[in-house]
Amino acid sequence: MKLLKLVPDDTNIKFLRWRLPFYAVSLLLIVASWSLVWFQGLNYGVDFAGGQEIRATFVGEAEAPVEDLREGVAALGYGDPVVQRFGDPNEVSIRVKLPDSAAGDPGAAEAISRQIIAAIETGHPSVRIDGVDTVSGKVSGEFRNTALIALLLAMIAISIYIWIRFEWQFGVGALFALFHDVSLTMGMLALFQMEFSLQIVAAILAIIGYSLNDTIVVYDRIRENLKKFRKMQLPELLDLSVNETLSRTVMTSFSVLLALIPLLLFGPASLFGLTACITLGIFVGTYSSVYMAAPILIWLGVSSDSFVPSETVADKQDKRARGEA
Repeated sequence: MKLLKLVPDDTNIKFLRWRLPFYAVSLLLIVASWSLVWFQGLNYGVDFAGGQEIRATFVGEAEAPVEDLREGVAALGYGDPVVQRFGDPNEVSIRVKLPDSAAGDPGAAEAISRQIIAAIETGHPSVRIDGVDTVSGKVSGEFRNTALIALLLAMIAISIYIWIRFEWQFGVGALFALFHDVSLTMGMLALFQMEFSLQIVAAILAIIGYSLNDTIVVYDRIRENLKKFRKMQLPELLDLSVNETLSRTVMTSFSVLLALIPLLLFGPASLFGLTACITLGIFVGTYSSVYMAAPILIWLGVSSDSFVPSETVADKQDKRARGEA
């Protein structure tokens, strides 16, 4: 029985032929993405914008009705709430973002809390309210800045690792590919005003991990071929390396998308932002490994001698002693 192959073993696609147009388009998309973030802004969720937090225990119930709570509170018109279990299965934390008109107004915030509590008690008379807290915008802002700094440091640490593992050019190439992927994801969030929450931070970290994994596979094959084909032109060698890893790249992306697409189309609304970001990340991560990470090595001066150890003084003296110099 012949196995099904999405990509033939003998592919010979000239990816590097179109490197200049694709790089130009990618740079324009990066600029457009950050322009959207700058001028339109991100729709920060309660995790990063502050709001009201209500802790409740559903006495007499084995588990808290998380989905019912999420739909009921969302119907009040304060955006999508963050409903999470904590402690026992019947204990939950409900967080909602305060409207701009209620920011800094304790009375308005308290009125919103009473409205939410009343909505919860309507369907669950035995619920016990354990506490109501206001998450200040200052604390959430510090939390937001810390999360963004953590993402930046993760990208830098990854590039340093690749620099040590390969050559500095590969570290720069991997960092640029990651920057490309994160930029396009941020642009999508700003364009569609999808809520930026801790889930999105987790999605961006997943995108970084996936893109990096794909980039390292391509880079490892490039390094092997640089040692094997010393006289081959670099664009041809890069095409060869990408084609040799293409089957693995396509199969990995296809397998992940098999799980993501149904979740994107039929999954709960609370996971839509997370799933949409990772789905986009699969596409841009695969694209950047081929058209961002590989071609940049040409402009950074990688050559067939990049992985050949330099000849030391002792090596030269030994060669002279053998009469080879």
